[in-house]
Formats: sequence, structure tokens, C-alpha cells
Amino acid sequence: MANKPNSNSSLDLKRRQLLKLAGATAAIGGFGLTTGLAHASETSGDAMVSTGQDDVLDVVIIGAGLAGLTAARDLQLAGNQSFLVLEARDRVGGRTLNYEVNGYVSEVGGQWIGPGQTAVEDLARQLEVGTFPTFYEGRTVVIGGDGRLEVDLQGTFGTDMTVAGKLSEMSREVPSGAPWKSPRAAELDKLSVGDWLAQQNIKPEDRSGWDASMTLTGGVTPAKMGLLHFLSMINSAGCDYEKLDSIKDSAQGTRFVGGSQALSIKMAEQLGDKLRLQCPVRKISDWDREVVTLHTDQGAIRARKVIVAIHPALCNRVQFEPALPAARAALQRAWPAHSPARKMAMVYSRPFWRDKGLNGHIMMMDGPIIWAWDNSPPNGEIGIINAFLSNANLPSDHETAKRTLTEIFADVWGDEALQPVAYHDQDWGRDDPWTLTCVSAIPPGFWTTHGEALRPPCGNLIWSGTETADIWAGYMDGAVRSGHQSALQALNALRRA
Repeated sequence: MANKPNSNSSLDLKRRQLLKLAGATAAIGGFGLTTGLAHASETSGDAMVSTGQDDVLDVVIIGAGLAGLTAARDLQLAGNQSFLVLEARDRVGGRTLNYEVNGYVSEVGGQWIGPGQTAVEDLARQLEVGTFPTFYEGRTVVIGGDGRLEVDLQGTFGTDMTVAGKLSEMSREVPSGAPWKSPRAAELDKLSVGDWLAQQNIKPEDRSGWDASMTLTGGVTPAKMGLLHFLSMINSAGCDYEKLDSIKDSAQGTRFVGGSQALSIKMAEQLGDKLRLQCPVRKISDWDREVVTLHTDQGAIRARKVIVAIHPALCNRVQFEPALPAARAALQRAWPAHSPARKMAMVYSRPFWRDKGLNGHIMMMDGPIIWAWDNSPPNGEIGIINAFLSNANLPSDHETAKRTLTEIFADVWGDEALQPVAYHDQDWGRDDPWTLTCVSAIPPGFWTTHGEALRPPCGNLIWSGTETADIWAGYMDGAVRSGHQSALQALNALRRA
């Protein structure tokens, strides 16, 4: 027979519920948040920040890029409201960033998706963010020395398909999520892509094209990119090099209406007061115990599980007490962070180059432009040229850089190129201290040495971010996949506990 409720215990329960509600209300009021995006709190140091729910959250997520926000969204959809997202920047989006001009958007961070990238495609559909194809119709201008060539590449980068076919076939033996488990891992991880290309008897003029392509895809020359890692990237693309390194029907084939950062902005708006900006995490203590303490610029926060959705090299800026396991700490120290990238947007009143049968794409064999392309809005309402730039061949001063680039564009397209209406120069290495690198140029020997430490949790720390994805690691799709995975890990761990 069930016990009858005791009137005193019932009263105590109501008091506790009332106090918990009051505490939660006070916590929300103390966040200093507005609907959608949060503002920094005045709390600082190690003062404990009240978060309601007995001051211990189920989950804290570090990083409000695509991975962290996807994880938060999944927690929310699963019915878990006991979490916070902490972001060091004053904005969301991580390595995606929109530049707005005249009511239109151009991306100066990550921007493309392609075939097989179903996770980010599904997310966009759920958030009602539309897509449209990258513009490539017409002739590309290739500049080398004093020479100039116009060629219709038909949505490709003009890669030698015989060599590309060899890479595609080799990638079948290199699992994208764990390249170190390839039966040929020890052999392949000794070589750079440059070493392998040197064995293929490629003509010098074709080799320069490979150099440019590798710089675009991996942020470094072939000599610095590990062959094992590059094959794992091709494996993500269905073992088809063309789907990785082209425009038409490839990973650069599709753009987002309103820019790629729109995905993060929409997810952030749905989180409300569960997002805290300008809140870098400086130290994580007791990660090996039941409750973890995160020490931030807005005070200390406690949680049962922590999803670390930031770049592995950025983890080196966080102090861990106790120290992380040796293998994980070694992976973070060795992770390359030297490809921050520089990307510009030159805006014109209209895409006038299309009138000349040109697609706005420029490839320079030796100069300040690595690759330029037409990044105009869907219907060409205004003309926007984006380009990846070489810091070694272009002054860091934005006005000087603008003059240099407009002169190059005028040589290619005519004097109309001398009259841009706006210019934006995003040098990630200088402009964003929280983005150490835009892509991860994994060198030879890295995966066979450190790969096993990439994903296993450390105590109550769950590693997330695009670098941890099973497929499309390094891409926006990989970030979304890692967010789904880390949220699932956290929910399962909480259920078991």
C-alpha cells in the first residue's frame, strides 16, 4: 500500500520548488542577455555564476560555431534545457562569417557545400535557409608571368584526370574517419602529397595547377600536406577526387542564400538565454570527477558534461586541471595551426564581366591572387568578386591591397573594374584571435602518431568540432555531423549516470 503524503514534507517540497523557480528566474535575469544573441556579463574572475538547477548544469558547450550550436540545438530538441553555450567571440558562426553590403551578403569565411554533405544540407532545410549553385558559366582567366589565357574549364579546376583517378582509387583504402587504420597507413603516412606527385611524371605546367589546387583545398603546398590525410579527404567525397576539387557537382558547387553564417545565426536565435558571448573559457578543473568546473571571464560554471567544440590547437589556450592524458595533450600540441587564410570581397554595381563571356574566375600562377571567383547573389543583383589572397605577395594594408587588386581586375576585365562600390579584406590570422587556422593542413606522420587520441572522451570532456567528424572533416558538413555526435554522447552519458 502506498504511504499517505505527510503534510509537512509536502510543504517542504513546495518551498523547495518555489526556491528553485526563484533561483532560475534570478539566473536568467542575471545573464544580461537579449533574445537571440547574448551580451557579456559583468561577472568576472572565479565567482560562481548562478545557473539555476542547483548551480550544476547537465552540459556546457564551448564554442558557438556550427558544431557547438548544432549540439545545443539537439539537446534542446531532445527536451534537455539544462545547458549553456559559451563563445569567446562577440558573434556566433566560428569560421563562417558574412560580409553585408547594400542589403546583400558575401561570405568571407567557409561558404560551400556539395554532394554527399547531407548533414549540413538537412540542417539548412530545417532552418529554412535556401541554397543556389555557384556561378561558373563562361571562361576562366589564367595568368602566369606575362601570359594570359582564357579557357572554359566547365566547372572544374583543369586537373589532370589520370593523376586524379589514381588518387581516387588509392583513397578507397583510407577510411575518412580513421585514416590511421588504413592497411597502408604506415606506408602512406611517410609521404607528402608533393612526394607522391613527384613520382607521377607530371609536366611542369600541370604541376603548378596541382600546387594551386592543393593550396585552395588544404591551405598549404603539396609538400606540406600528408598523403594519408589527403586520401582520407577524397574518401569523404565518395572516393571521387572530382567531387572534392571542382565546382560543378562538387564540394564547391552550392552556396547558401543569405550567406553560410545564417545557419549559426538562426540556431543562436532559437537558443535565447542559453548562449553567452564574449565568454572565453580559461581553465577547466575536475574534468575527471562527477562535476566539472569551467573558469571563464564571466565567472565559474559547473556542469556534469562538457562538449569542447573548438579547434584542437585552440585547446592549448585552456588550462586543464588535472592535466589531460599524455596522448590527447600531444595531439593538441602537434595539431597544425598555420593556415589562417586571407579572403577578400570586391563589390561592383553589377557583374559586368559576364557581359564579356567571362565567369569572374581568375587563377594566378604567381601573384597575390590564389583564386578569384564570382560570389554574386543568386540573380546577379550586384557583382561580387571573392578571392583567396597570398599574404606573401600582397601588402597587409587594406587600401594598398585594394588598389593592387583593382588594377589586376582592370587588366583582366577592363576599366570598369576600377570602380568598386565596396571592399572587404578578412585576414583571419590578424583579425580573429580565436581562429588560429581555417583549415587543418595535416602533415605526414601525424595520423599514425596521434590519430587514436582524436575522439575518445577524457573523463567528462567530449571532443567535438569539424576536425573530429567521421566524414567531411574540415568542412561545414563535418562540423554539423560532429555536433550531432557530441550531443548524442552527452545525452547517453547523462542517461547512464
